[in-house]
Amino acid sequence: MYKLYLDDHRKPADSAKKFPELAHLYECKDWIMVSSFDEFTRIIRYNWEHSEFPSVISFDHDLHVEHTKWYFENGGHDNPPNPNDAHFVNKTGEDCLFWLISHCEATKMPFPECYVHSANPKGRENLEKLIAQYQKFLRKIDGEMG
Repeated sequence: MYKLYLDDHRKPADSAKKFPELAHLYECKDWIMVSSFDEFTRIIRYNWEHSEFPSVISFDHDLHVEHTKWYFENGGHDNPPNPNDAHFVNKTGEDCLFWLISHCEATKMPFPECYVHSANPKGRENLEKLIAQYQKFLRKIDGEMG
């Protein structure tokens, strides 16, 4: 098992400073860092083929200058826009999360422990909601089978 950190600029140590309650997690040296949808999916597929899967994933939302530029041009910190209203060419962390859920469903790979370290408040909220909804679905399924 391994830890996967998705971000185009930051490193896990940066998240340790931002989230001191999770510093013990982010200060670990064994993170695999990826910065795009393609790297994210490639690492998970490759490791899955070798019988390994991520135990922890930490998500950023904005993975390209296109995302950050759109964020600041449409409200920024004062009035954070919802990234679901944009039409991005490049994939976001939310696209990675949707792919991960589909991959877990298709392969029966265990859904990893997930964190969100994104500085984009609406993107962060969207990611956290999707994670919570999928975890709730998994608990319901587990309860029905158990």
